[in-house]
Amino acid sequence: MKKNAIAIIPARGGSKRIPRKNIRDFFGKPLIAYSIEAALKSNLFEKVIVTTDDEEIAKIAKEYGAEVPFLRPKELSDDFTNTKDVIDHALAYLRERGEKYDYECTIYATAPLLQSKYLVEGFEALKNSDAINAFSATSMPFPIWRTFKVDENGRCEMFWPQNYYKRSQDLEEAYQDAGQFYWTKLNKTSNEIMFAKDSIPIILPRHLVQDIDTLEDWERAEFMYEVLTKI
Repeated sequence: MKKNAIAIIPARGGSKRIPRKNIRDFFGKPLIAYSIEAALKSNLFEKVIVTTDDEEIAKIAKEYGAEVPFLRPKELSDDFTNTKDVIDHALAYLRERGEKYDYECTIYATAPLLQSKYLVEGFEALKNSDAINAFSATSMPFPIWRTFKVDENGRCEMFWPQNYYKRSQDLEEAYQDAGQFYWTKLNKTSNEIMFAKDSIPIILPRHLVQDIDTLEDWERAEFMYEVLTKI
C-alpha cells in the first residue's frame, strides 16, 4: 500500500476532570495505547506521532510504538488551546524538517473503542472523493427535533414544539461527532467547518462510541469495552 499519510495524536498532560486521563490505566494499558495501536494496526501511516507537553506521556507513547519528535510548547498546552492549533504546530514542525504528507489523521487519545477498520474506511472514502475531510460520527439515540430545554423557572420549553405530536419514525435522523478520528487532505483547503459539505461522515455504531470527559463517561466506557471484549 502506498502511504503518504501521518497520524497525529494530541495528548497534553493537564487533564482537570480526570487527572492524567490520557495515561490512566484502562484494562491493563494506558488509555492512549488504544489509539496508538489502532493507528499502527491500520497500516495506513508512514508515522504515528504523539504531540504532548508531558515527558511521562511521551515515554509511554514511545513504548507503544508512536514517535514523539518534540515536546509541545506550554503555550499550546493549556485549557484554551484548540486542536487545530496543535495539529498545525506539529505539521509545521515536520515541514521544517522536509516531511510532507498528502493526508493527516487526527486521532484522539481517549478513544479505547476505536477500530482500525474505520480508520481505513475513512481514508478510502476521502481518497476516492473530492471531499476534504472524513471524520467519525454516529447517530443520535433519540430525535433531536423533540428535545426541550429547562427555562429559568425550571419549566420545560421545546425547541421545536411543532414536532410534539409527530412520531419519532417520521422525524429526520440526526448525527453527532463521535470524537475518534478526523482525516483531512493537506493539499486542499476549505473555508467550511468540519460538519459541512466538504466532509464525509464515517458512521460508527453507537455501541462503539463514548466520549470520555468525566468519571461517569470513563465508567460507561469501561462497561462498553468489557461487553465488547466478551462478544
